[in-house]
Amino acid sequence: MQCNLCPRRCVPPDDGVGFCGARQRQDDEIALTTYGLTTGAAVDPIEKKPLYHFYPGSKILSFGSIGCNLSCAFCQNYQTAQSRDRSLLRQTASPDDIVRLAKETGCWSVAFTYNEPIIWAEYVVDVAAACRKAGIKTVAVSNGFISSEKRSWFFEHIDAANIDLKAFSDDFYREQCGATLDPVKETLMFLAKSTKIWLEVTTLLIPGLNDSEAELRELSIWMRQKLGAETPLHFSAFRPMNRLLDIPSTPPRTLFYAREIAMQAGLRYVYTGNISDPAGGTTLCPQCRQAVIVRSGFSIVEYAVDEDGCCRFCGQTVAGKI
Repeated sequence: MQCNLCPRRCVPPDDGVGFCGARQRQDDEIALTTYGLTTGAAVDPIEKKPLYHFYPGSKILSFGSIGCNLSCAFCQNYQTAQSRDRSLLRQTASPDDIVRLAKETGCWSVAFTYNEPIIWAEYVVDVAAACRKAGIKTVAVSNGFISSEKRSWFFEHIDAANIDLKAFSDDFYREQCGATLDPVKETLMFLAKSTKIWLEVTTLLIPGLNDSEAELRELSIWMRQKLGAETPLHFSAFRPMNRLLDIPSTPPRTLFYAREIAMQAGLRYVYTGNISDPAGGTTLCPQCRQAVIVRSGFSIVEYAVDEDGCCRFCGQTVAGKI
């Protein structure tokens, strides 16, 4: 009995669980054992996901569960993502409960986040369908490590995604994440070319592991060629966490340099995160280069985009759902 949800294709023993900890073999099927069970919910600014071009300034209802199909040594949410402790699942929420809570809290959208939503697929699909019916947008914050045959089904009702591109090296994925790079690249290309889902990408820069000039340039050129120049890229600063406690935090200059490389490669919207960097949080018009969205942390302090999503200075369209 094989689980075909992600490229691991686990074959759990009788009544055993797969690598992710959420999917169990029960008789002649693989069952999701955490359906509707969450670690809790929070109302966030959508910029925290991070999504900078999907209804900026709006509120999003964020929630998640436990487990993941990767084993990243640097995981920033390892307390839940790499946990198998079901006592953390303190709340139960049906798809209709999520819709109701989003409406009550004034959220325009709902985010599947904190742990990997792919392993929660049946629940994600049901919640996303209920949200779409109610006019609420849905966001997947995901590692993109999903099998080719389940990709369309999982993302069918999703409106936006931020995919963690951990690095642009298969060796990094194997050594630091216990996975491979190609399925993630395939997910990114699928979202960019075969769906109407709004896509943004995040890469956590870890000193000495995935921050070389050559790798950053290769990643940026690949994104421009395969995903398009208007796909936003977020470079985020690493903090010592989980099993990587002997590596220092990412210096701000690394993120400044990475942003410069990506913009030189032709990406129009490149941001920095986990540091104080007003320039790295500002959206520039791709034509006149005026600041059209200025952010302070996760808050918007200046907004120069008209109701048609165009720059108020020159009329150029700003990419996304602005």
